[in-house]
Amino acid sequence: MPNKSLLALALTFLSCFTLIAQDKKPEEEIIPEPLIAVDTISLARERINPLSPAKAAFYSAILPGLGQAYNKKYWKIPIVYGAIGTGIYFYINNSKEYDRYRDAYKSRLAGFKNDEFYFDANGNQLTTPRITTSRLEDAQKFYRRNKEISLLVTFGLYALNIIDANVDAHLMQYNVDENLSLAPHYRFNEIDATGNLGLTLNFKF
Repeated sequence: MPNKSLLALALTFLSCFTLIAQDKKPEEEIIPEPLIAVDTISLARERINPLSPAKAAFYSAILPGLGQAYNKKYWKIPIVYGAIGTGIYFYINNSKEYDRYRDAYKSRLAGFKNDEFYFDANGNQLTTPRITTSRLEDAQKFYRRNKEISLLVTFGLYALNIIDANVDAHLMQYNVDENLSLAPHYRFNEIDATGNLGLTLNFKF
């Protein structure tokens, strides 16, 4: 009789365990999210025009500032005209002063005493000129030298205007793409405890 009671108790316990186990919900399966493949978009690079620097230089040679306009560097045009205009101003001014002293010197050599330096500020004739003949020679040398320097500076600024347009056109087409890079690198060598320094060239197709 006791054995039957134990058997009944065991069956009751197993049936309760089965019911409890059926009540539990199965764990949800973890489904990995699908990977989305992103297509790489190849950007069309702007074509390099090898004639662009030559065109910019040619335009600036024809008309100063035109090459800068071709390069779309419009803010440089006033600087170009200001620089060249300053050189031309000093050339014209020195040329006028040179002619002024030269005319007076030639008049003295001809024996005349009616050049502008024989008169005071009020237009009265002077017995002794305000500037001697030797000083007229020195003034001619001074202004002739300044005239030549002004002319050289003007031509130099004109040439600089051409060079600037040419270099700007080159730099506008300079490749600064991230696909091509050169960078220094440093790596610590754990084997012999030394450092290695070098350059890394990256080129992506």
